[in-house]
Amino acid sequence: MSQIHRLSPRLANQIAAGEVVERPASVVKEVLENAVDAGATRIDVEVEAGGSKLIRVRDNGSGMSADDLPLALARHATSKIHSLEDLERVGSLGFRGEALASIGSVSRLTLTSNHRDDSSEGCSALSEGREMEVTVKPAPHPRGTTVEVRDLFFNTPARRKFLRTEKTEFNHLEEVVKRLALSRFDVGFSLRHNGRGIHNLKPADSDAERRRRVASICGPAFMEQAIHIEHDRAPLRLWGWVGLPTFSRSQADLQYFFVNGRVIRDKLVAHAVKQAYRDVLYHGRHPAFVLYLELDPAQVDVNVHPTKHEVRFRDGRTVHNFIFSSLHRALADVRPGQDSPAQAGSEPVAAMAAGWAAQGETVDPRTGEIRTQHGLLGGLPSSGAAAAGTPAGDGLPPAAPPAYSGQRPVSAAPGHAGEQVRAYGQLHPPRPGMPEASADEEVPPLGYALAQLKGIYILAENAQGLVLVDMHAAHERITYERLKLARDAEGIRSQPLLVPQPIAVSQREVAMAAEHEALFARLGLAVDVAGEESLMIRQIPVALRDSNVEQLLRDVLSDLIEYGSSDRIEAHMDEILSTMACHGSVRANRRLTVPEMNALLRDMEATERSGQCNHGRPTWTQLRLDELDKLFLRGR
Repeated sequence: MSQIHRLSPRLANQIAAGEVVERPASVVKEVLENAVDAGATRIDVEVEAGGSKLIRVRDNGSGMSADDLPLALARHATSKIHSLEDLERVGSLGFRGEALASIGSVSRLTLTSNHRDDSSEGCSALSEGREMEVTVKPAPHPRGTTVEVRDLFFNTPARRKFLRTEKTEFNHLEEVVKRLALSRFDVGFSLRHNGRGIHNLKPADSDAERRRRVASICGPAFMEQAIHIEHDRAPLRLWGWVGLPTFSRSQADLQYFFVNGRVIRDKLVAHAVKQAYRDVLYHGRHPAFVLYLELDPAQVDVNVHPTKHEVRFRDGRTVHNFIFSSLHRALADVRPGQDSPAQAGSEPVAAMAAGWAAQGETVDPRTGEIRTQHGLLGGLPSSGAAAAGTPAGDGLPPAAPPAYSGQRPVSAAPGHAGEQVRAYGQLHPPRPGMPEASADEEVPPLGYALAQLKGIYILAENAQGLVLVDMHAAHERITYERLKLARDAEGIRSQPLLVPQPIAVSQREVAMAAEHEALFARLGLAVDVAGEESLMIRQIPVALRDSNVEQLLRDVLSDLIEYGSSDRIEAHMDEILSTMACHGSVRANRRLTVPEMNALLRDMEATERSGQCNHGRPTWTQLRLDELDKLFLRGR
């Protein structure tokens, strides 16, 4: 007898189900995608017991005829592609024709549909039996389709044992609905669990309605602290919302990226976003974003993963650079006085607190330690702590630029109220607030300096109320950005090695180094091919003379192979510039005159990324007048 035999249709479908149907959320994903592809404008989802007992999805799409129902439950049957050319430019969410057959093999599946406007018509198909024969019978149904999945994994108990608690499974299922709702604003969605309404999202046609939908799914705090971006560089278009650097998360759980309406998790995209947030995000934190990339379907391959979560771009390097440059520019433009989401971009400390509070995290005001629901995360390095690392007698000059030096501080007159406060906070004597402005003169975004507190904070008054600035953190960012501008203007200075350094690498890495020779030259690194599996470093940037250049080169080559680009060398040099900026910035406990403080405020308004220091900490915050009134119960 032949040792090779054909699998039964049921066993073949159950094997396929192992790839497609992982849990109830997988079923909902496949069915929802089919509903969207059918042109539905309303989709209602009802589940019981986290989806393991019942999943019912009803849509008002185009529906199916009695002849189509058995084919819909057959494997490799689809209406979405007809030829290889269609597969190379897929425009629908689903296309393989495996989902319903796979789901039917591990559950009790009923499919009811009607492609006519007469709701008295319609048919129902039930898949059952060892050979999965389909029984079709009349069933009244409005135009559209209802998919009912009962007792998931009832015939594969080993798979059912791997399901988590009802709450966990429902959380996964709800996340699928959220993703689809974010991908299609023109479709209304509802979700009910165990008879209780969870979501009821109406179609969102206007910008305001789309913002409301994003806020209802991602939380109002995200929308209050998000920048709307829209960049178009044919044939690529990127739009959506990115959270301010100060609105960060302890986990990467508020990150939605869509390619032509398909939600994906892609390493290339993640790397581009990470690069864009590199020196504005607090360490150990993750950015939040809802972004949409649109491009020609022929330029992206969606047929690389059974669950279609991953894609492959035809020109990954171009896509990576486009995403990075778009986000990098958008984040750089966030500064005091720039247009920001709901006027909230001017309150980075409030944004950081909102981002942490949304996850049950708090910050100890005395120590700066971040406490999460999992315990102690770490501490925020304060200006005072940074200054403590450089004692007064270390021989370093008071490294502040001329704009902030050379003037004697104002002292309080004896017996003045300022004298009593100075011992506690180094507070400058009382002075008038904002100067009288003419009708055509606007108050600067950060206002005018009033005083200095504890040698650390600048207190200023603007049109909204009180502004507090961490002077060391702010000056650190200003100095850092100036150093980067100077480096970019003058170019990267390099020095040849007295003894060239050989490095053993793979043939692929040698080819990558040869291909990107111009890139290395631009970064001040001269790398020659010395053999089939050998490279020779002949010249390095002066700033990296004390660094492990060999390891850095290996990391860069690894990035180039995986992502098509790398910023490791720039990042390493930026770290050095950041350290220089930290030591070259005005220190804590150094008293500034009022003109010096005002000069610092004006520089902040003109400096990119001035809302965060080089380590991602906020540099300033705003206390509006109405917030101050609440503190003192005014108007009550």
